[in-house]
Amino acid sequence: MRHGIHPVSRPVVFRDRASGFRLLTRSTIGSQHTVEWEDGATHPVVDVEISSASHPFYTGTSRVVDTAGRVERFERRYGPARTRR
Repeated sequence: MRHGIHPVSRPVVFRDRASGFRLLTRSTIGSQHTVEWEDGATHPVVDVEISSASHPFYTGTSRVVDTAGRVERFERRYGPARTRR
């Protein structure tokens, strides 16, 4: 690896705004805000909108969307599709 061309990787806390879940990992992203971690060290914190702790797919609260009947409903509203010639 060549020196001086790679961004600096450091510990960063990613905090889920929806659930409060926090994850300490290494990243090159920077932040002006800091938070104290469980071991007493202070790290930059990045707030994210969603994570595996709050995403419906991972939490098991996802809903199945009913897609049956969409074509029929469209054809009732706008008429059957015409074929091109």
